[in-house]
Amino acid sequence: MNKVILMGRLTRDPEVRYTQTSNTLVASFSLAVNRRFVKQGEERQADFINIVAWGKLGEFCSKYYKKGQQVGIIGRLQTRTWDDDQGQKHYVTEVVAEEAYFADSKREGDAGASTFDATFGAMPNTGSNSDFEISSGDDLPF
Repeated sequence: MNKVILMGRLTRDPEVRYTQTSNTLVASFSLAVNRRFVKQGEERQADFINIVAWGKLGEFCSKYYKKGQQVGIIGRLQTRTWDDDQGQKHYVTEVVAEEAYFADSKREGDAGASTFDATFGAMPNTGSNSDFEISSGDDLPF
């Protein structure tokens, strides 16, 4: 199983580019994820993890994610290699995002982003598909 769950702050705004072959959008950004434990007398340390988001999820991230914002990412770990022009082999390890969430409180987060539910692209439930209706005279159990 290859599953990664991260919560951290964006170190920069997402960068958008398109693939040459299929013109598919890909957004890349980095998360600063605090380490869980801190030794006595040391400052908190963070890991800086590269994230890539493809297609509609990448479009969502590029539109609503900003530097400093706290977000949650669920995805999978991927390692790639390539050779540069000098024949030098390069390795990169990154998380391929499959789900993206806002993790800031409403006061901290961007006002424009607050119109979305926590999950990628999910608009708030308006109740229009509800199977029941509560009139103002009904007693509610809560």
